[in-house]
Amino acid sequence: MRNTLGADVATGRRSQGTPGGGDAAETASPSSPRAVTRRRGRARARLEIAVLSGPAIIMFLTFVIFPVVLAAFYGFYRWKGYGAPTDWVGLGNYKLILTDPAFRQVLWHTFLILGLSLVVQGPLAVFLALLLNQKIRGRSVIRVLIFVPYVVSEVVVGTGWSLMLQTNGALNDLLQHIGLGSLRADWLSDPKLAIWTLMGIISWKYIGFAVILMLAGLQSIPDELFEAAQIDGASYWQIQRRITLPLLGPTVRIWAFLSIIGSLQLFDLVYIIWGPYISATAGTSTMAIYMVAQGRNAGNYGYGSAIAVVMFVISLVVALVYQRFVLRRDLQGAVTEGAA
Repeated sequence: MRNTLGADVATGRRSQGTPGGGDAAETASPSSPRAVTRRRGRARARLEIAVLSGPAIIMFLTFVIFPVVLAAFYGFYRWKGYGAPTDWVGLGNYKLILTDPAFRQVLWHTFLILGLSLVVQGPLAVFLALLLNQKIRGRSVIRVLIFVPYVVSEVVVGTGWSLMLQTNGALNDLLQHIGLGSLRADWLSDPKLAIWTLMGIISWKYIGFAVILMLAGLQSIPDELFEAAQIDGASYWQIQRRITLPLLGPTVRIWAFLSIIGSLQLFDLVYIIWGPYISATAGTSTMAIYMVAQGRNAGNYGYGSAIAVVMFVISLVVALVYQRFVLRRDLQGAVTEGAA
């Protein structure tokens, strides 16, 4: 009798210890309805990701990765641009690039343009953004006028400036008519002036994009911080130095990254205004101009492909170094917020 009662009590305890009894076994089973539902949900999520991201991945592989791989392949040949490449030169094209004084010159021009773009456009964009962030009359009109050059095509900008800056162009005629004829100059061909002419055109063209980014960054700063600083007796410039500029840092760093990549790949404005040959003597030639002049225009597409690969490697290294040492805090903050 005791044994039967003990068995009944043990059975009851086991039943109470596993609520639902058979439900637990059913949940643990891979063929249970819940497990099947979860697997279907995960499969549906993977399918949605594949459908939504698939076209972008295909476009990226087709128009970015495949051309880079193809350029790397052609860079090992001396190739005229038609037919199958058969004249294998190995690393000869790359050795020629690294030993060519003309390439070192255009590399210097490219990084000079990069540095001047950051030094000139960055402070000017922050100053204009601070000015346009104030409640002044005609603020919207001024914003539009500053942003308009950015949306104008490079062909129009290059053609217009090249006509105005010629020796007998509109700028020299204007200086002559207002009594400043001594300031007339060869703005496009003089090596001492051409690089500054290019920087003026680039700043006029792209400053609008920088200003818009800075204004967006300023709009994200809470007004309560400025009000608290004013109550504490801080001056306008103290507020800008202690509050605005530090909080605007992520926006400035993102703009600087975009400006660096754009400077390394600068081509259209220089090609339209100076061309592939005058730019070399005027001191405005860039790596992209050198690639076109020595590759397509010279009929040596293998050498041009090797230059393209070198440009890609330089841009990739600069981008990775910048992200590693400059954008590291911003990227870590984004990942932390996403994980939270």
